[in-house]
Amino acid sequence: YYPALLWAVEHGITTGVTDTIFAPQATVTREQMVTFLYRYAQYQQMDVTGSADLSQFTDAGSISNYAQAPMAWAVEHEIIHGMGAHTLAPLAGSTRAQVAAMLFRFLVK
Repeated sequence: YYPALLWAVEHGITTGVTDTIFAPQATVTREQMVTFLYRYAQYQQMDVTGSADLSQFTDAGSISNYAQAPMAWAVEHEIIHGMGAHTLAPLAGSTRAQVAAMLFRFLVK
């Protein structure tokens, strides 16, 4: 993973899970996946404006600080959908199907 990780760090896509740990074998959470897409969009100089009101989701308070803007952007642009009518499950692991769906929605937006 080193070349890909190095590229992502150099371009601001990831900063790791701490200042010294990247955890490439760990499951990527839904908020992490959205954050990668958001930062990649910024890197590509894509428009990342737009911010959905996340208060409609009962678990909005569990979204990490670093992921607030990316999650609001992703909900606004329908890159991520709730896990039901009222939850986003930001800390849940992303399934392969969810990653594929988010990537597809990101690419066609």
